[in-house]
Amino acid sequence: GVNNAGEPPFEIRGFSLGNLVVAAGVLVTVFSFAEYLSSNGSDGPTLSGLGFVYGLPIFLAGAALKYAEIEPVPCISTPAAERIFEDKATEIIAKIKQDVTRHRYGDEAHLDTTVKKLGLVVPGKAYPQLRELREDTTPEGELAFTMVWQSLDTPYKMWAEEKRRKRYETFFGPEVGAEVVKIDAEQRMVGIRLTTGGALSDEYIAEKMAKEAAEKAAATA
Repeated sequence: GVNNAGEPPFEIRGFSLGNLVVAAGVLVTVFSFAEYLSSNGSDGPTLSGLGFVYGLPIFLAGAALKYAEIEPVPCISTPAAERIFEDKATEIIAKIKQDVTRHRYGDEAHLDTTVKKLGLVVPGKAYPQLRELREDTTPEGELAFTMVWQSLDTPYKMWAEEKRRKRYETFFGPEVGAEVVKIDAEQRMVGIRLTTGGALSDEYIAEKMAKEAAEKAAATA
């Protein structure tokens, strides 16, 4: 199922740990320098010596965290989806939202192991990058949860293969339907849309595929 490599033993939300450590390193170094200037000429060790010893390593540690940092993705939700999320969201959907809406460190991308397990990483190419989440409701009152990726190297047809689409339903399941949505062809944005309430019917998929084929034929005519 869904996971990320290197799950942390604790979770920090609302701010960047890298920014915090960088700021701490700068503050320690500046304070030490100021203390050194004010005590210039005094005998014996001072706090400035300790500050210079620890300030720079703290700053470098923060810079390393910033380099390995993945920003949280935004979640665009309608009021109706917000009202039903707690009741309708499956455990996996809730876990995905919790994971990707916080800073992560050391991964290739949000849900990197997920896209790799699903065969959506072209060998030697960059991972698809998760850009946002979208939450909406279906006419039947179910939750629609869309993960939107920018997929510069993995073609849309790989995402939309019917065999792979069915795998999305079991991988992100149970009790969800899955479909692939073309968000923005120019920006290479593609979405996996999960809906609660069970797998999508064959009739729905056949109708959608026929509609997409007609749209493609009209575009090339």
